[in-house]
Amino acid sequence: MEWVATFNEFIHDVCRTIIPPPADRVPMKPHHLFHLAAAVLPSVYMAYLARRPDTFHLRLALLPPTALVTLGTFFRFKVLGAEYIATNWVIAVFSIFVVSKDIDWAWRPEGMLKVGEEKPGVFTKPSNQSRGTSPHSANDTRVSPSMGKRCSLAWLYDALELFGTQRGIGWGFGIGVHIPKEHRSLERSVFLCQTVASALRNFFVLDACESFIKLVPGVNSPGGGTIFRPELPILPRYTLSTAVHIASGCMFIAGFELLYDLFTLVGVGLLYHDPSSWPPLMDHPWKSDSLHEFWAKRWHQALRETFLVCGGSVGGAVAGNLGVVFGTFIGSGLFHELAVCSCGQGFDPQGMLFFVQQAPLLVLERLWRHVTGYRVQGIYGRLWVYFCIVILGQPLVDSWHRRGLGGSYIVDPRISPVRLLVILYLRWFTEGLGLHCISVLLN
Repeated sequence: MEWVATFNEFIHDVCRTIIPPPADRVPMKPHHLFHLAAAVLPSVYMAYLARRPDTFHLRLALLPPTALVTLGTFFRFKVLGAEYIATNWVIAVFSIFVVSKDIDWAWRPEGMLKVGEEKPGVFTKPSNQSRGTSPHSANDTRVSPSMGKRCSLAWLYDALELFGTQRGIGWGFGIGVHIPKEHRSLERSVFLCQTVASALRNFFVLDACESFIKLVPGVNSPGGGTIFRPELPILPRYTLSTAVHIASGCMFIAGFELLYDLFTLVGVGLLYHDPSSWPPLMDHPWKSDSLHEFWAKRWHQALRETFLVCGGSVGGAVAGNLGVVFGTFIGSGLFHELAVCSCGQGFDPQGMLFFVQQAPLLVLERLWRHVTGYRVQGIYGRLWVYFCIVILGQPLVDSWHRRGLGGSYIVDPRISPVRLLVILYLRWFTEGLGLHCISVLLN
């Protein structure tokens, strides 16, 4: 029907107005960072409103323009050069992430509550006379410290505190989230030194993994290439694909932890946060012996609420707890794939398949426990996790590398110790031994 075609064309034009194709975007210049910073301010105001009572309808009204400003501004610019696909990807991920937070803050009638609060800024401490508390404490309603401040910047502290929290530690939406055990000293100066050492270690691991990936023909091209090299026999082909997959996973883990280390140094070193408020981001995911343990505890929980907003909440409304599981992983797949698509790399179902298939795999673990009476664990459980993540995850990594991830810069070659020192030394060493076939690969 003609009206359907007209409506579809209208929707397409609206979407392209908000998110133009990469060819129509403005090349990023240093002064454009001020545009991006300004586009975040409406979201900061949304966070402020979420910490104020009786703002529900105002937040709902401001949600559409806030989301449009964020998406329209961040997708207006791009960093030129195929080797900067990863940078554009990060910009896209951040914009979608901010919009998901806006939605999370807007749809809650009560606002964003901390643990023990009955409304933003006010909490009630229940009485416990058996412990000698006052009989009047049942109605002991007090104002929380952030709301009780009378300084002129208390509102800004409230907004930034909510904007900066990801796992919800100390907040109502973070109840039940797993917090890894702290392995660093909580004495401030020692904590900072150990965090600096962790940042340096993660930087080196990130650089080493990226440098290895840059050595794989095709994958190291900005135009992209498959990790399953067709010119190789089957065994070397899948050995190489597995090595690239593991290196890519380690690169992401090191990158996440490096970024978290830097934020930790700012929070504890500059803002004087208590070290205990910055627990580890991950809990040794390679030690998982079940998918439940991997996703619920050992993998980072920084985007847990984001994926609930992107799909988990809708799934829960449709199909209860089972819907939450399926909706969360579908939301995770959409989150990752839309960020890649928005950079002009096209839509690839394999980019979503890995995340979507995690839900039925988790259901299989639950059925195993229901049928046998034993949960998935031990050495066989660990092999199961490695199969699901390392083997079944390879199409996802292949999808990303075919669209140029491996050929883009994460660590600039000019500051890469591995490429400037380690690989250079290995090249000289192999040439000295006459291993020219290896030295050629190191170029």
